[in-house]
Amino acid sequence: MVAQHLFILTGASRGMGRAMAGQLLQAGHTLITLARSPLPLPPQPLATHLHWPHDLTAPEAAAGQLLAWLQACRASDYASATLINNAAMIPPIAPLCATAWPDIAATLRLGLEAPMVLTSAFLQGTAHWTQPKKVLNISSGLGRRGMASQAPYCAAKAGLDNFSQALALEEALKPHGARVCSLAPGVIDTAMQAQLRSADADNFPDAHRFGHLHSNGLLTSAEDAATQVLAWLARPDFGTPVLADVRQP
Repeated sequence: MVAQHLFILTGASRGMGRAMAGQLLQAGHTLITLARSPLPLPPQPLATHLHWPHDLTAPEAAAGQLLAWLQACRASDYASATLINNAAMIPPIAPLCATAWPDIAATLRLGLEAPMVLTSAFLQGTAHWTQPKKVLNISSGLGRRGMASQAPYCAAKAGLDNFSQALALEEALKPHGARVCSLAPGVIDTAMQAQLRSADADNFPDAHRFGHLHSNGLLTSAEDAATQVLAWLARPDFGTPVLADVRQP
């Protein structure tokens, strides 16, 4: 049996996540996708796709399933293992004082807690593997600069960046530690972008900027963004630097 490359991808049911899932499902790959919605992908010869339906605003069940699955695997069946934490959400666009508390909690759980819990499960389950391991966290420019009426999302992405830096330091101490990167994927034409540009300008002072990006054709398609992100994942220097942006050389 030829060893497969294992990929675990969250937020795979729409947008860039769905595009990445389609591009990752190819010969020689085992792909595990996690999302609340079903993800029917066309079968590919010599590829394996497992879809686990989970609500990652409560990530413990998904992490438990991932850990159990990895512990039941034979490490020799895989040439590499990669976790891509892509799932995220923005709450209804409003100043923090007008944002419902459950929306704040859900944004932080999905955007920060779930990546941390799933990464813990991934690293526990592959602790004895000597094959290359990678953790790719999908960040955002809003994790590196604040924006009014986006406090929960900005906080989740900023936390994801700093979590990635701390994790990289930990993994560097191990003989076969994972390489870690928190990658900003650029400005992508997704439902999230539509939500931002259609927001009430009284609640969201930057609405006009997102409208400008769309009307001037400055948004990257989900397919092109997925291609850029996966190309970054394949770079021999992946993880250097830990905080990166696809628009960097």
